[in-house]
Amino acid sequence: MKRTAADQFVEVLALAGVKRIYGVVGDSLNAITEALRKRGDIEWVPMRSEEAAAFAAGAEAHLTGQLAVCAGSCGPGNTHLINGLYDCHRSRVPVLAIAAQIPSVELGTGYFQETHPENLFRECSHYCELISAPNQMQRTAEIAVRNALGKRGVSVVVIPGDVAQQKEEPARPPTAESLRLSAPQVLPSAGSLEQLATLLNAGGRVTLLCGAGCEDAGPQVVELAKRLQAPVVSALRGKEFVEKDNPHFVGLTGLIGYASGYWAMIDCDVLVMLGTDFPYRQFYPDREDTRVIQVDVRPENIGKRTRVDLGVVGSVAPTLQALLPRLEARSDAKHLERALAHYRKTREELDALGQGTVGRKPIHPPQVARAFDLQGADDAIFTCDVGLPTVWAARYATMKGGRRLVGSFNHGSMASALAQAIGAQKAFPDRQVVSFSGDGGFTMLMGDVLTLVQLSLPIKIVVFNNSSLGFVAMEQQVGGMLSVGTAMHPTNFAALAEALGMKGLRVEDPGQVDEAVQQALATPGPVLVDAVVSKAELVMPPRITASMAAGFTLFGIKALLNGRTTEVLELARTNLWR
Repeated sequence: MKRTAADQFVEVLALAGVKRIYGVVGDSLNAITEALRKRGDIEWVPMRSEEAAAFAAGAEAHLTGQLAVCAGSCGPGNTHLINGLYDCHRSRVPVLAIAAQIPSVELGTGYFQETHPENLFRECSHYCELISAPNQMQRTAEIAVRNALGKRGVSVVVIPGDVAQQKEEPARPPTAESLRLSAPQVLPSAGSLEQLATLLNAGGRVTLLCGAGCEDAGPQVVELAKRLQAPVVSALRGKEFVEKDNPHFVGLTGLIGYASGYWAMIDCDVLVMLGTDFPYRQFYPDREDTRVIQVDVRPENIGKRTRVDLGVVGSVAPTLQALLPRLEARSDAKHLERALAHYRKTREELDALGQGTVGRKPIHPPQVARAFDLQGADDAIFTCDVGLPTVWAARYATMKGGRRLVGSFNHGSMASALAQAIGAQKAFPDRQVVSFSGDGGFTMLMGDVLTLVQLSLPIKIVVFNNSSLGFVAMEQQVGGMLSVGTAMHPTNFAALAEALGMKGLRVEDPGQVDEAVQQALATPGPVLVDAVVSKAELVMPPRITASMAAGFTLFGIKALLNGRTTEVLELARTNLWR
């Protein structure tokens, strides 16, 4: 049997360590799927949506650090990939997308389903190229793999279906070692390290702000914090890397952060930013005499969000390892102790919100999130949708042990959690995977619940069911507007889950929460927990501005004048009557 160009392409993927491809089959992908069938060592994961396929691949890449692959057929098939690929690229995870194309002879004729993926995906990829002939197949595949892994982002290979079916052009195959590139570790110059040490040894209260660049740098961050007697604040993407086993951790900052994290960062003399591109400028120190140091492997991030006094280009872990011997140990712990005391108080207040009383409906969402945190495994993987589910994950899913947290934290896309949970569970079949979704995000890509059932994936889906786009409604209220377009049709998602062939648990009373969570986690297969929660839960940011307060006041006045008294009363009951 002749080997096709598709066989050659798939062989490169296998050598690169690819274990599975997420996608939706189509005729322009037939040569690829047939090559997979003949090999048998790369799994085709049949998704219901190409967008979900890209999110799933992104979650696998995020959690493993290895190349993950998704695929879409020609035209509408691969255009559905784009939202998930934007998320993968902005999260800087190595993903290769196969964008199948119409027959090559028809390109440029306006043929059925014709698009130009090599143009469409350019903005959300490091590498995006069309293969026009079999003699390009192997080399293009190799370049795509190395771009995705070496640069940490997306590569897109556009393959016309007829080209993939043609006989391969023999070429010497690459070695696995030449393909499986690791991310480079960048060490600053000795001069930069001395400047950094001099600034830190000069004294003053130091706070560390840590982001995703602190992956694999947890021990070094803790040692730096200990040496400087500094509290550690995390951006959302840094939480899973610096919260665990860190006695200096004082919470998150930002719109969904804690008051303790915000104040530790604002009230300091020296802010050290480690591997973070935290975007919200209003949460940075605004005092003229606060010195800011930024360490990042990407020079384009230096000074992008706030004024910096010293920028150091380097990977966080090796930079801190080289810096630590140059630092003088401090004994004054007043700044740290104050921040830790504030954190303990903030944590107690947050945990109090996560408690419910039998019969006091509706359920407060924090109670559900906290129950999964308390009962979940120490190596659980949490995924969360954008909006309020991200808030509950950020505040209540503690990153103890080997836990991980995945979400669309840079791109900010709704509907990612379920798909990312699929990628997480396929990559780690023996680990507990819990997905936090709002009813809005869940219903956007709800079709892939069928993927869980078909593949018997034991994912626990939590739907915070408030019949509302809750975060958007809150944003409108902050702006002093009445809620428009945020109401959603009340739905019994537990009944829907049962109809689809999986376990569904409906929770309507606070007294049912703990038992439902215990039952869900103990059930071997997929489970959906339909938690009917308050739609008036306020998410208070750590910093309340005058405009925010004015916005809520204006909303209340407008609601009353427009006869929507129940909205104001529900808001008061939910947030004042605990």
